[in-house]
Amino acid sequence: MTHSYGQRRKTRHKFRKGFKQAGAIHISRTLTPYRVGDYVDVVVDGSIHKGMPYKYYHGRTGQVFNVNPRAIGVIVNKQVRNRIIPKRIHVRVEHLRLSSCRKAFVARVKENDKLKT
Repeated sequence: MTHSYGQRRKTRHKFRKGFKQAGAIHISRTLTPYRVGDYVDVVVDGSIHKGMPYKYYHGRTGQVFNVNPRAIGVIVNKQVRNRIIPKRIHVRVEHLRLSSCRKAFVARVKENDKLKT
């Protein structure tokens, strides 16, 4: 029987790439500028093992608190029993995407500013 207690256990389907998505990543993924305060989605790319976050954070949204040459520091909320803990993790840029969670809010603010004027 195999030993099944590793960091990447039970991630066969979670970290797999989609149909026709295999191969090298697009260069725009690496060149996307991230700034402190941006909201990002942690989406693990299974083909890149360096800087891969733990499986719990896959699919979570967080806020950038630190920008380094290769990695981005992200604050992600994690529920542990009856409390929510803000966790600070550093993730390589290949495993991040800019989030669209604030688009509706920003559009509403702009619309309200137009109406005020």
